Amino acid sequence: MAPPSHLVALNSAGLRFGTKTLFQDLSFGLARGEKACLVGRNGTGKSTLLKIMAGQQELDEGQRFLQPGIKVAYLPQDPVFDQDETVFEHVKAGLRPEASESDYLVDAMLLHVNLPGDRLLTGLSGGEGRRAALARALISDPEVLLMDEPTNHLDLPTIQWLEEELGKFRGALMVISHDRAFLNHLTRQTFWLDRGKINRLGKGFEHYEAWADEMRQNEEQELHRLKRKIVREEHWLQRGVTGRRKRNMGRLRNLQDLRQKRQEWMKAPGTAKLQIDTLDTGGDKVITAENISKSYPLKDGGTREIIKDFSTKVKRGDRIGLVGPNGAGKSTVVKMLLGKIQPDSGSVKLGTNLTTLYFDQKREDLDPNSTLWEAMSPGGGDSIMVRGQQKHVVSYLKDFLFDEGQVRQPIYTLSGGEKNRLLLARMFAQASNLLVLDEPTNDLDMDTLDLLVEVLDEYDGTLLLVSHDRDFLDRLATAIYAVEGDGSVVEYAGGYSDYRNQKALGVDSEGQPLLDTSTIKPNKKENLSSSKPSKSVGKLSYKEQRELDSLPKMMEKLNEEATKLEAEMADPQLYSTNPERFQKATELFGKAHDDLALAEERWLQLEEKQESLKSGNA
Repeated sequence: MAPPSHLVALNSAGLRFGTKTLFQDLSFGLARGEKACLVGRNGTGKSTLLKIMAGQQELDEGQRFLQPGIKVAYLPQDPVFDQDETVFEHVKAGLRPEASESDYLVDAMLLHVNLPGDRLLTGLSGGEGRRAALARALISDPEVLLMDEPTNHLDLPTIQWLEEELGKFRGALMVISHDRAFLNHLTRQTFWLDRGKINRLGKGFEHYEAWADEMRQNEEQELHRLKRKIVREEHWLQRGVTGRRKRNMGRLRNLQDLRQKRQEWMKAPGTAKLQIDTLDTGGDKVITAENISKSYPLKDGGTREIIKDFSTKVKRGDRIGLVGPNGAGKSTVVKMLLGKIQPDSGSVKLGTNLTTLYFDQKREDLDPNSTLWEAMSPGGGDSIMVRGQQKHVVSYLKDFLFDEGQVRQPIYTLSGGEKNRLLLARMFAQASNLLVLDEPTNDLDMDTLDLLVEVLDEYDGTLLLVSHDRDFLDRLATAIYAVEGDGSVVEYAGGYSDYRNQKALGVDSEGQPLLDTSTIKPNKKENLSSSKPSKSVGKLSYKEQRELDSLPKMMEKLNEEATKLEAEMADPQLYSTNPERFQKATELFGKAHDDLALAEERWLQLEEKQESLKSGNA
């Protein structure tokens, strides 16, 4: 039986896939108010375990316990949608029945995740689909919230908003994530799934590594004692058991149990063997961009500026992190710096003898119907050239934690983390002097991510990193390009935390004051004397204008909802006949009232900014 405090729990749970036992006799649960993370290597069964907790998959053995009346919301790693639904319909379906008429809640949630409600799900990108699924899970107001990689494909502003929302969540939360900063800020409990067993730490993820190291060290000492005990028992066995069969068969069985226990301990997951070589060719100058600008036409006849009058110099060994909201134009900026997209004005000059490798988060280079073998050796054969040396395909893939049985399987059978490891295997087989990595951390387990950081840290070439992983950028980046989405791109020295601190102080990488976010300023010191401050663009950013346009409709709905709830609460019979509904109506009225005040305040801010921009006083 689960303890009474648990809202959801597993008792003596077991699950097998064919002949492989994923876990057995596993028991744990979540209580109200607990904010927990579930960690473990890729392939250990974390996502499967979360599905079982959510009631999405059946157990072979044991039981799942859920307190009566408890609402569970589950965010899968790869959401599947009804393609005929709109975003609004999909998110609204997550509302509880008593709040089903509260359209304003849907509008408010869609504003937070920056999605238009009239879009069809079939037309969403992977990141947009994830935000739609996230909105549906959060709007359901559950008592138990289970989330599998919730930050994948989210931009940093949305991640920070999600942290704040989950920080206020009063139910039971369990999350799987590779985002260290997200887990450090949020979690207070840690569950470690390791070789089919759950280990629990009553502290958040920031304490996990020291705890795991201590447990591994204790396990190594225990394994050493076990090996010595087996040697003693085997020595006794060699002296003969026939004459003492009846009284010593128990000792023989104990020896067999010791051998089995040692075999289980020896099955600890391996570590990927990541290596990458740097080409010595090429000069010190890698990329020189001077006053580059790029804009695209909009359907309404206007234009959207991606980048305006940006200048920079990238030298060999620089590690540049690109950050900004989804849709701000980070990929466009990268492609311009690589010479794949020509600027509308300005120039980009690339260094000599550059050999560039590109990691694409969309995995478009992977044919899902091809096998891993074919992906590594498309021309056939059983060996490939790895950094100038011949190596067998299977042997090389084993370095990236693929077993021999997987190499003939189609790529579509792989998990997200396994696909990313396959992409890394293809990349790292070649030498280069410029690496471009677009969201490389998605779906990787912590240990592989740590190893990737170590390998990239030792790389002597130049790195361009597009990432929303704050910890990853802090550990690697020497400079940040902040792509704001309104045409401004500003360079900051250091990693992500340095960027945040400098931005809060209002200075750029040279310690120079920044203009208002609606203006553009060259980011390099050598350009300051010859460049004049940019004039105000005279209008709100694309995102701000969209927000301003949607606020009146939202305020109208909020006001209608508040009026409707107020009238309902005025019924003198409601409290005596349905106290639960009275309490719920009171809560909804308070939330509608607060949301209306916030919406009105935001509308006034944007209106004042728009007037100021039009008058040229911004």
